[in-house]
Amino acid sequence: MPLEQVLVLLVAAAGAGWVDAVVGGGGLLQLPALMITGVPTVEAMATNKLSSVFGTTSAAFAYARSTKVDRQVVIPGAALAVLSAGLGAWAAAAISAEVLRPAVMVVLLAVAAFVTLRPSFGAVPRPHLRSDARVLAAVAVAGAGIAFYDGIMGPGTGTFLIIAFTTILGLDFVSASASAKIINIGTNVGALVVFGLQGHVQWVLGLGMAVCNVAGAQVGARMALKRGAAFVRVVLLCVVAAMVVRLGWQQFA
Repeated sequence: MPLEQVLVLLVAAAGAGWVDAVVGGGGLLQLPALMITGVPTVEAMATNKLSSVFGTTSAAFAYARSTKVDRQVVIPGAALAVLSAGLGAWAAAAISAEVLRPAVMVVLLAVAAFVTLRPSFGAVPRPHLRSDARVLAAVAVAGAGIAFYDGIMGPGTGTFLIIAFTTILGLDFVSASASAKIINIGTNVGALVVFGLQGHVQWVLGLGMAVCNVAGAQVGARMALKRGAAFVRVVLLCVVAAMVVRLGWQQFA
């Protein structure tokens, strides 16, 4: 691979790490960059997981030092996510992205409308919403449903996790982002194991990108912790809009 293409991928990995650490959705940068440089689609998805798992883990540690994560949710949720994402990755070849894209676009538009019309949403925690039933629901939605989606398709997983935790458990955006990182580690590991066993991971390239992804993740996590929920909300809306545009272009181009 030419040096200029490698440099593009390293820059994209750093940007993806920043986006993932703040609100998720770093695949918007990393996946297209990999495919533009000629990496086949499945190998791009696999190599993206390798890079992302390092950045997500790095961001999770940064959040854990300053923000309390919901262990009742993230520990069982992450364990379940490894299995669910692995199943999603295994099923990726059998399920057409053409079928999933319209549904994902509708969900993203609904998310954007909801967050825009309710400016106080995610600004402060709402602990009164928490109950045993909601904890179980959060584990199921994050560890099974969203994790399976991450294995099949991926873009927006971190964003969906943040919205799920904010809606179901009443977490603020920063706490939800911190908890989402733990689940996202599980989804990345589960999918990566399957892709690795199938021989789709470009290990040298992915590990090189991982270094830059970690650097971007550290900057992003610190900015989110310093600037708070309002900053995360703005980035979330920007990422959702970018995902809708990208998925729409892929669907109708």
